[in-house]
Amino acid sequence: MILTQYYEQRGELVAEARQILDGIEGETDETKITEAEQRHDTVMAKVDDLDKKIAREERMAKSERTEEERRSRQRPNSDGGASGIDGGEAPTPEQRNSEYRSAFARFVTGAELSAEDRSVLREMEQRVQTVGTPADGGFTVPTTLMNEIVRAMADWGPMFDEDVARNFTTPSGNAMTIPTIDDTGSKPEPHAEGSEGTDDGGKDVSFAEKVLNAFAYDTEWVKWSFELDEDSIFAMEQLLGSLLGERLGRNGNRLLTVGSGNDAPNGIVTASSLGVTAAATGAIASDELITFQHSVNAAYRRSPKCRWQFADSTLAAFRKLKDGDGNYLWQMGDVRTEAPDTLLGKPYSINDDVPAIGAGNRAVIFGDHSKYFVRKVGSVRTIVARERFAPNLGILGVHRFDGELVDTAAVKHLRLAA
Repeated sequence: MILTQYYEQRGELVAEARQILDGIEGETDETKITEAEQRHDTVMAKVDDLDKKIAREERMAKSERTEEERRSRQRPNSDGGASGIDGGEAPTPEQRNSEYRSAFARFVTGAELSAEDRSVLREMEQRVQTVGTPADGGFTVPTTLMNEIVRAMADWGPMFDEDVARNFTTPSGNAMTIPTIDDTGSKPEPHAEGSEGTDDGGKDVSFAEKVLNAFAYDTEWVKWSFELDEDSIFAMEQLLGSLLGERLGRNGNRLLTVGSGNDAPNGIVTASSLGVTAAATGAIASDELITFQHSVNAAYRRSPKCRWQFADSTLAAFRKLKDGDGNYLWQMGDVRTEAPDTLLGKPYSINDDVPAIGAGNRAVIFGDHSKYFVRKVGSVRTIVARERFAPNLGILGVHRFDGELVDTAAVKHLRLAA
């Protein structure tokens, strides 16, 4: 199985990279050290490429399992019929996909759909009616297209990943107030026998609140020629989904990471509190990273969603760091058991919207990401232009969302010296 080969190759490459770094332990020749570090970075770049291949193969395997389950439901039953196919022999996946793509192409162009087209679309897609869809050009979102958009958004950055932040969807975009409280400074007092307890208001609970709004962003128009649409019946839903998802994901992840909070989401880096300030302007020492990790309360560190976030270039620097006992801070996980790579025992997410290592930058965040709320309103809306670009075609995606860190003590940042 190709995944097994990828797993084995990854393990061998990580071992090779570790051997390169171990080989320059105690080396004083700067030229040799530089050459070794360059070889190390080259090997780890191959690891990164393998990680992408593994992720793609795992997604494909999941999709194939889903497709097999769908086909199994369409296989002939004990009476000789097949579910949903008028009792006849079920078409092959290739035939069904070809029929679907042809029907979908006619759907987005606004062409008249035959009864057969509508049957194929009903079978392959679950339509979701959106509020306020324009009658002259708006269409409901096909499930295949929607899934592709959501996948592409999650691929672009971790902030739309439900395993990282707390993502949830609301049916409307009304302002949502979330009550917050910090009672960590209140301590019980000794109780004297027979007393009624102190009632001076000194330990009353003080509530605050955070507000989640619904800021709207669109992809701008994606256009293509009618000749391309007529001459090439390809997987249009995948292409459009990737384009729209990438644009929405790129913008959304940036705002949920470093958004200002002024008429925009309050990004997790922006909202985080200061943990440690590094002594240097262009480097982070291993001891500073350890101190920073422990600046976050142990209760937050025990959360299943406690993790690091930093840019890919920052990870390249961290892979070379050791603690006082000579142990590397970065440790390879086991993708076969879904054990992630870790830094100081905690998983991390690569987010290139987190500032890179540089003077005054908040280059690393760490803490309980379940305290960061990502509020999405409904699903992504797509609007197809039937006449605006005639005879050519256009499609646009719109997404409403907001983000806020409801407990600023839960996630902290490491800032480099200015």
